[in-house]
Amino acid sequence: MATAPLIGISGRTRTAGEIDLKPRSLQACDVDLYFCDYARAVLAAGGLPVYLPTSADPADYAERLDGLVLTGGADIEPQRYGQVANAELYTPEPARDAFEMALLDGAARSGAPVLGICRGIQVFNVHGGGTLHQHVAAHAGFDRPSTRLHSVKLAEGSLAESLYGPSIEVNSLHHQTIDQLADGYEITGRSDDGAIEAIEAHDRPWIGLQWHPELLDSRDTDPAFTWLVAASRP
Repeated sequence: MATAPLIGISGRTRTAGEIDLKPRSLQACDVDLYFCDYARAVLAAGGLPVYLPTSADPADYAERLDGLVLTGGADIEPQRYGQVANAELYTPEPARDAFEMALLDGAARSGAPVLGICRGIQVFNVHGGGTLHQHVAAHAGFDRPSTRLHSVKLAEGSLAESLYGPSIEVNSLHHQTIDQLADGYEITGRSDDGAIEAIEAHDRPWIGLQWHPELLDSRDTDPAFTWLVAASRP
């Protein structure tokens, strides 16, 4: 039997008190959090998901992992792309920023494929030297995480188009979008209003999606996760 590729999944660290975890005597303790739908999508695609605690040295993961998912979550610290924080910025998590940037450094060295989702596509862009729109209110659909709210047109000949076809209806759980695109990437998907919804690296197997495929009803057959696992096989 073929060995399932190991797919690392990034998460976030909170205190037990921040998520109201009982008992109260433990509320100062750190807790690593991961949304299970990412792992379920990896499993459905034939991979073996591995949660990546931020307490470890991210460089140590590079030689062990076959692929990587950068997940959604907090806003990236604007200082990383040369801006002052907007009043609408959600609370940044600098330690997570540093951890995920280092994960990408490791993936670049190892050649591992990476799927960036929501925050993940933004991490790609900032890692590469690009910038973000800090607040785009029209794109937030947090009250309907699994509802397809708008369409994304995908560039002909792109990896995204080969996975999803010329367009796809998607959900929207973000209030930030890519502004200036980083060198080394091309835009391969835009929403109806022109917002960047998909990017791909020129010389690496990295694709970023602004929507959340793991929360849609097509999760277990989602082409991006299928691609990631297939590309991660030794």
